[in-house]
Amino acid sequence: MKAIRRFTVRPVLPEALHPLSDLARNLRWSWHAETRDLFQSVDPECWAACDGDPVRLLGSVPPARLAELAEDRRFLRRLAAVGDDLADYVSGDRWYQSRSTGSDLPAAVAYFSPEFGITAALPQYSGGLGILAGDHLKAASDLGVPLIGVGLLYRHGYFRQTLSRDGWQQEHYPVLDPNELPVVPLREPDGTHARVSLGLPGGRRLQARVWLAQVGRVPLLMLDSDVEENDLGERGVTDRLYGGGSEHRLLQEMLLGIGGVRAVRTYCRLTGHAEPEVFHTNEGHAGFLGLERIAELCDGGLDFDSALEAVRAGTVFTTHTPVPAGIDRFDRELVARHFGPDAELPGIAVERILRLGMESYPGGEPNLFNMAVMGLRLGQRANGVSLLHGNVSREMFSGLWPGFDPDEVPITSVTNGVHAPTWVAPEVFRLGARQIGAERTEDALTVGGPERWDAIEEIADQEIWDLRRDLREQLVVEVRERLYASWRQRGAGTAELGWIDRVLDPDVLTIGFARRVPSYKRLTLMLRDRDRLMELLLHPERPIQIVVAGKAHPADDGGKRLIQELVRFADDPRVRHRIVFLPDYGMAMAQKLYPGCDVWLNNPLRPLEACGTSGMKAALNGGLNLSVRDGWWDEWYQPDFGWAIPTADGAATDEDRRDDLEAHALYELLGQRVAPRFYERGQGGLPDRWIEMVRRTLMNLGPKVLAGRMVREYVERLYTPAAHAHRAMRPDTARELAAWKARVRAAWPGVTVDHVETPAAAATAELGTTLALRVRVGLGELAPGDVEVQAVSGRVDADDRLADATATALKPAGGPEPDGRWVYEGPLALDRTGPYGYTVRILPAHRLLASGAELGLVAVPSQAAGEGAGVLLR
Repeated sequence: MKAIRRFTVRPVLPEALHPLSDLARNLRWSWHAETRDLFQSVDPECWAACDGDPVRLLGSVPPARLAELAEDRRFLRRLAAVGDDLADYVSGDRWYQSRSTGSDLPAAVAYFSPEFGITAALPQYSGGLGILAGDHLKAASDLGVPLIGVGLLYRHGYFRQTLSRDGWQQEHYPVLDPNELPVVPLREPDGTHARVSLGLPGGRRLQARVWLAQVGRVPLLMLDSDVEENDLGERGVTDRLYGGGSEHRLLQEMLLGIGGVRAVRTYCRLTGHAEPEVFHTNEGHAGFLGLERIAELCDGGLDFDSALEAVRAGTVFTTHTPVPAGIDRFDRELVARHFGPDAELPGIAVERILRLGMESYPGGEPNLFNMAVMGLRLGQRANGVSLLHGNVSREMFSGLWPGFDPDEVPITSVTNGVHAPTWVAPEVFRLGARQIGAERTEDALTVGGPERWDAIEEIADQEIWDLRRDLREQLVVEVRERLYASWRQRGAGTAELGWIDRVLDPDVLTIGFARRVPSYKRLTLMLRDRDRLMELLLHPERPIQIVVAGKAHPADDGGKRLIQELVRFADDPRVRHRIVFLPDYGMAMAQKLYPGCDVWLNNPLRPLEACGTSGMKAALNGGLNLSVRDGWWDEWYQPDFGWAIPTADGAATDEDRRDDLEAHALYELLGQRVAPRFYERGQGGLPDRWIEMVRRTLMNLGPKVLAGRMVREYVERLYTPAAHAHRAMRPDTARELAAWKARVRAAWPGVTVDHVETPAAAATAELGTTLALRVRVGLGELAPGDVEVQAVSGRVDADDRLADATATALKPAGGPEPDGRWVYEGPLALDRTGPYGYTVRILPAHRLLASGAELGLVAVPSQAAGEGAGVLLR
């Protein structure tokens, strides 16, 4: 019999245990071992049955046990200590407060993302983007950064994954009751649930409630459209993560961006929290937040162009996508229908909105509205998520800055990091605490800094090896339990599953591979030569074992076929004790998988992995990386602590040949270098060289891969400059900048480089020589204060393209000439040998520009301008 209505009956805690409720509702427990230990001691069996979820635990513990604990003085002392620790953590000064001098740093930053992976108890994530967003919030909390997170609360979250008997992925969408999640309603003073609303075509409204998840010091606001006032279609806007068609996705992103800004304003009004000076858009999904902020300023009296400048100054946009196909794009007419007088933001002309996102550049689709393009146009500062991804992004979006080489496109890089307290196994933490103390270990995992990691040098080899075996053994137990449950779900009887007790061996080299399953991540590259793989798995002296996990998007049948192919191989009785596929990959599984693997495998098609943080989590637990040099591994790889899979870039146009070549390289590395290193024993009976690689991994990569390092970089390189720009952009200043940009754009066709001369120029020149440049330019309606004339010099390639170029500003030599032209002069120092060249260009210049490329305007010499656009000195 099925219930016709569902509701939650909350437990009544004894007065002495009330602090348990506060501890359960602050998600710091998800990365704070003492708090988790406290909850486990409430009822160990119930804790295990609730999958380590304190909210569910408190709803399941028998009243008699609660009454017993309320009289247990020892427990109450522990409860008071943990509660006091949380109070100190939330209110005390941390890294951010120690750096703040007056009002130098942002008063607050709003951080928008479509998904957040905080804990398995709040399943609002699908993969790397959400886990990264969750780690960003946690690290900001640890550092004391005044962040406000903004997302959606999905009624079904992301899907749960099982397998059919023949290995086909099956999706399930459990209903999530917010009252059973670690969230609370944001309430108005009269006690009602705080709400925001959006206009819909035809004068309808989309209502959404605001829920609050407390992530340590950081509030996370989550919008939920499943309210009775909405029609059935509107109630389903937040039904599931990345579900539905184009209009469904558009409404989700409008709610996230526009509704999210309104939720932030409501939260600040109700709590007194400082208003954000910086808005950070994590990927393009939340890009509409800029439109809402423009509308706010227009309601306050600014015109659209001035409001746009004010909004851009305080906006940071992060792109995570290395291919255009990964970006949300909507039909122009669909977007137009949802804005304007009869829908949302009626005070803004629809054409102005469309212009922000249209692909109006060479190579673009003129009828598509691109969310990443809008993010870049609405954000004065933008970044990719690794050095390599920054390069890829500058190339991919270079059409927005015509006339500039890709390396000058104003998109920088902040390489992702991972939140060590979440992903480091307790056993690893305890080893560090024994070596340098718990406080210093915690500091090393949150703040970072290489000096804090040097103590690893002193840990004995035996301790490191014992730790690695312990973690491997824990993974073996976990795998067997999960594999048994999976086979039961696939329809196997108990009598068929005795073999599972022999799956994996705690003394065998263990390799992990777990991630989403789009084609470019190449889940089945390891199956390219199955006989070769079997030889590696079953080697009599140096066997390997592989644990694989991952989900394909529900609409991606190609990805599901890859999973089925791997599952069928892993089902083979000859190898099923050496290779397993675990369904329903998520945070709970990952927290066992990363520490238990000796090697983390990653073999994407380079350069399609923007960052790829799973290998970072393995590294923090002493796992070695075996990866294609893509994402972060391209940046930090060294042979001291891992292996790089060679890429067959020359065969890039022949996918089959490329996969064959790279699979062969993978087998060679595993068989000839990785496995021998693991099984080789020194005089003391230990794999000395392997242990040294583990040590180098921890010492060299540990401080780099931290989310704390990442968040500090965001604060110093992006948030603080954005806050300063925001403060400078007062209404009059915004109007001035908007008017200046309009004037420069209108006058730019009259800006020319007419003549370039170097009186001392010669076919060859000596290192250290200084050339005197003299350039004659036309500025049309502009003045020297509106532009910067630059000499750009550097090495040249065979096609006379400048590389490693350096720009030097030239100065006016006096007033305008009779014909209105200006002469600029300056020295050009020849500071390197070999083929060398220079050119001259003119850029717009204004004190409020973040980059000379911001307007996408540049004037360069024609070949008639004396010595031409590229003067060569060989």
